[in-house]
Amino acid sequence: MTTYAAFTHALRRAAPAGAVSGLVTAALLATASGAMAQTITVWSGYPELAPFYTHVAEGLKAENPGLEVRVEAIPLREHERRIALGLTSGSSGALVLEMPGSTAARYIENELLPPAPDDIEAFVRADGNFNEFFIDQASYQGEVYGVPLFRGQGALFYNTEMFEAAGLTAPPATMEEFTDYAEKLTVRDANGNPTRSGWSMRLSGGGQGIAEKFWINLHQYGGALLTEVEDGKWKADFANEAGRKALGQYLENVHTLKTVTPELPADAEAFEREQTAMFIRESWVVGDIAAKAPDLPYATAPLPTGSIALPAQLYVSADGAEAEAAWKFALATNEPENLIWLLDNVGWLPNRVNVDYSPVTDAKPGFSGFLNVPEDYVFFTLPAIGPIEEVLTRLAARLVEAFGNASLAGDDAAIDAFLAEAAAETNSILEREGLLAQ
Repeated sequence: MTTYAAFTHALRRAAPAGAVSGLVTAALLATASGAMAQTITVWSGYPELAPFYTHVAEGLKAENPGLEVRVEAIPLREHERRIALGLTSGSSGALVLEMPGSTAARYIENELLPPAPDDIEAFVRADGNFNEFFIDQASYQGEVYGVPLFRGQGALFYNTEMFEAAGLTAPPATMEEFTDYAEKLTVRDANGNPTRSGWSMRLSGGGQGIAEKFWINLHQYGGALLTEVEDGKWKADFANEAGRKALGQYLENVHTLKTVTPELPADAEAFEREQTAMFIRESWVVGDIAAKAPDLPYATAPLPTGSIALPAQLYVSADGAEAEAAWKFALATNEPENLIWLLDNVGWLPNRVNVDYSPVTDAKPGFSGFLNVPEDYVFFTLPAIGPIEEVLTRLAARLVEAFGNASLAGDDAAIDAFLAEAAAETNSILEREGLLAQ
């Protein structure tokens, strides 16, 4: 874990866009310049990032007229399956692969992804470019394998007009207040059924994303899905009071208070259509709102104690001259102009710290809840272990069942039994992989 204070401190101190690291980038790009006749394909799991990668490719055209960059951005779960098939078959050509370190670990362990060349590692490690947190996420056993690019980070989005109408003058500061606010913000029909949710909670869809969103809420209670007990050894850490409180809050809102239901519109689309009053999501929603609901009255706020941070890196699967071209593209994504374009046009938070993002953040206060956080705000991320996706996907399937089980609501013993069974499955996966702490 790391505090967000380290990130913001580095950002405040960093020189804007230029600085020594900019010279490092320019020098690295220069060494790979010249006529190129290669084709590389960029695989992304976020369709909204396709224009960004196209923007980067267009910026390289003048210097490299022979370089063709194909961008293929598809939904995340399909992207994950595509990577698994493409890398194991070895028949997909020269690829730039967008992945978190937790996903990349399995391919690195099986020698399906190469370490970064020396010049790329020098850029990643250059003083001032990245916080140590991001360098660690782009590395495996101390060696750099990827180029840090952007991160997903949670914050609360809330409709300011709905808050005002409910007599709420500030965002919720505790998880207990989240439930209190949800009650006050829910709109119901004559039979008491909700027609607008007070708090849109992730109840279905998205595979492992359900478990990740649950982990965010669990974190606010002091818990974690997985804890590293000793170096490289893990155990499930949610069959406890923190897990009971987190799951109990879901069940209370769905079945007892009925501030949200699985049938109601959810997520960013519901928020943009004013069908929910608040929800927790990543910074890309800021850009999505600007494009789809520019007049929406909303604000963002940090979560009570901290947030998940899911940094994505760019990895390369290629050989020879195509590998050189692919790494050059990955490096170009980190040019200050491109990162500012990313933040402004897509809304994902760039990981490079020594760039002046104020032209964007000053104009778009929706980023406030992501960047203006308390000094003791704590980040956590997914462990870089091979079976992490299996752990999350299996737990997510169990959680969906639990969320729909009204008999669990208010029954602490039943909740504890559910959590114990789910934790046992998680630990069995870790044991199978030789990762379970004793």
